[in-house]
Amino acid sequence: MDETAAREAVLVRVIDRAEPELPRWAAADRAWASRVAAETVGAGASAAAFVAARAHAALQRLLPRDSGASTNVWRWLQRPLWRPAWVLWALLAGLVAGALVDRVGSAQHVNLLAPPVWAVVAWNLAIYLLLALRVLAGLLRRGPDTPGPIAATVRRLVRRGGEARAPRGLTELGLAKVWPAYLADWTQASAPLVAARASAVLHAGAAALGAGLLAGLYLRGLVLDYRAGWQSTFLEPAAVHAALSLLFAPASALSGVAVPDLAGIAALRVAPDAPGGGGSAAPWIHLYAWTLALAVLLPRGLLALWSLGRARRLARRFPLPLDEPYYQQLLRHQRRDAARVRVWPHAQAPSAQATLALRAICARVWGETVQLDIGAAVPWGDEAAAAASAAAAAGDAAIALFDMGATPEAEQQGRFLRELAQALPAGTPLLVLVDEAAFRARFAALEDRLTQRRAAWAALARTLGTAAVFLDLAAPDLATAERLLQAALDRPVQRAAA
Repeated sequence: MDETAAREAVLVRVIDRAEPELPRWAAADRAWASRVAAETVGAGASAAAFVAARAHAALQRLLPRDSGASTNVWRWLQRPLWRPAWVLWALLAGLVAGALVDRVGSAQHVNLLAPPVWAVVAWNLAIYLLLALRVLAGLLRRGPDTPGPIAATVRRLVRRGGEARAPRGLTELGLAKVWPAYLADWTQASAPLVAARASAVLHAGAAALGAGLLAGLYLRGLVLDYRAGWQSTFLEPAAVHAALSLLFAPASALSGVAVPDLAGIAALRVAPDAPGGGGSAAPWIHLYAWTLALAVLLPRGLLALWSLGRARRLARRFPLPLDEPYYQQLLRHQRRDAARVRVWPHAQAPSAQATLALRAICARVWGETVQLDIGAAVPWGDEAAAAASAAAAAGDAAIALFDMGATPEAEQQGRFLRELAQALPAGTPLLVLVDEAAFRARFAALEDRLTQRRAAWAALARTLGTAAVFLDLAAPDLATAERLLQAALDRPVQRAAA
C-alpha cells in the first residue's frame, strides 16, 4: 500500500467510525465495500491490498465521478504531500548561508582557539550523540516507540496548519465533520514518513551549510592573506599544542598536514600589542576543511541519503497499523472466517432479551457469522478464579458485562478487569460494557441517579485506560451500540506492564 492508498484508507476509516453515523454511509454500504474488495483482490491477496481496495471502492461509492465536489476530493487525495525539490532548496539555502556567514576570524586573522568552525562541528557532534542515544533507547524500550523531537514538532505544525478548515470538496459533500478525526489519524499514521522526510531536509541543509563554510574558507583565502595565531590568558603553549593536536588528529592523519610542534605553536602566539602577528593560515585552513568534511559533510550527507531512502520505502509501503481492531475486522471479510467473542457477566447472568441484544450488536461489529460465547456469571468475591480461567479463552475480543445497579469499586470490579485483561491471550482486547436497562427502569424519573452512576463507572474505566460502553440491552439502538463498541476497541482495558 502506497501513501495515496493509505490516505484513502484513513479517510474511509473515519467515515466508517463517524458518530453519529453519516446518512450517506450506512452498514449496508460498508458491507458492500468489503464484499467488492474481497471479490476484486481475491482471498490470497495481502492484507494491505484488501484494505486499499476496500477504501477505494468505498470512496467510489461515496464520491461519484460526475460531481464537481467529488472531483475536488479525488484531487486532494492524489495531491503529493512531498516534493523532492525541498531537499534541493535546503541544499541551496545551506550553501548560501555557509558562504555568507563564514568568517574564520576578524581582520583576516584566524584565532586557532575560537574560530566559528568549531561551533559548527560541536553542534553536529551533539546532534550525532542525540541520535545515537535515541537509537539506543529504542533498542532498550519495550513499549511502543515515542515520536522524536523532529516527528513531534512536525506533527504539531501539521495539526495546527490543518485545523483551520477541511478541504472544500469534503465540506461541499457534507463530510467536513470527519476532518478533525482524519487529521488526527493521518498525523499519527504518517509520523514516521513525515519525520524521515523532515530529517532528509534538515540533514541536507546541515551538510550544505558545512560545504558553504568550506567553500568560503578557500574562496576568501584566494583573495585575502589570512594569518593564524592564538591568544589566551590561562593557557600555555603546551596546553594549546595538546588541544590542537587532539582536535585536528583525524584531519591531520588523512590530509598529511601536520600540526606544528610545541615550538611552532609557541611561535604562533599573538602578543596583545601585535594583533597582526602569527603565521600563514593556509595549513590551518586545510585542517579546518578536512575537519568539516569528516564531522559535517560526510555524516550529514549519509544521514540525508539514508533518510531519503527510508522515506521512499515508507511512501511505497506505508506502515498502516493493520493489527488494529478496525482493520482486523475488515480483514475477516476477506478471510471469510467467523470472529469469536467471549462475554464475562459479573454478578448476574444477562436475561434472554439482553443475550439476543448482545448477539445483534456483536453481529454488527464482528459480522453476521460471529461466535458469541456467554460464560456463567462470575460471583462476588470469585473474580480472581474467574480471571485465571481466561488464559485459555482465545478469541477476537472479550467483553466484561456489568449491571449498572452495582456500585463500581476498584477492589471488586476494578480488580476483576485488571486480572482478566492480564490473563487473556496477548492481543485480545477487553471491553467494559455496562447494561443500564434495569437501573433505568427503576429510576426512570431520576435522571440524576443515572448520570451519577454513569460517572462512577466511567471513572473506574478511565483508571484502566479505557472507556465504559453504556447500553440499554432491553431496547438497544444498534447503530449507536456499534459505534460505541468500535470506539472502545481502539481503547481496550490496558494490560499491566510486565
